Amino acid sequence: MSDYYTNTTEISEEALGGIFAALAGVFLFIILIGLIFWIINVIFQWKVFEKAGKPGWAALIPIYNIVVMFDIAGLPLWNVLLLLVPILNIYIMVKANINLSKNFGKPGAFALGLIFLPIVFWGILAFDNSTYNQVITPENSDFA
Repeated sequence: MSDYYTNTTEISEEALGGIFAALAGVFLFIILIGLIFWIINVIFQWKVFEKAGKPGWAALIPIYNIVVMFDIAGLPLWNVLLLLVPILNIYIMVKANINLSKNFGKPGAFALGLIFLPIVFWGILAFDNSTYNQVITPENSDFA
């Protein structure tokens, strides 16, 4: 009866090495997929920024790209600070996507696409024939 409770299972070093290699492979695969999505996102933002008359390279700078997006969306730049407030940051980003959509002449449903499928709808915004016409400015924004 004591053998039942004291019996332990040992894992060999080869098995541990295989588990480690598999986990490392999965980790590297996830990093690679993330890097591919980031590159695609930068390309799309670059094209949208240039379409709006802003520098495309701004898509490469992490916080500055949000500042430029808010400028294109017609939100006051101090709204970037509101992204630090939980729950309110969701509202601010939804409002920015709605304004961005309107400033490119897209309907409200397009803003939903920017929110829920950004990789697809930023690509559409980047490569379609829409033009930037700033309808919403910081002066007539809800947050001015």
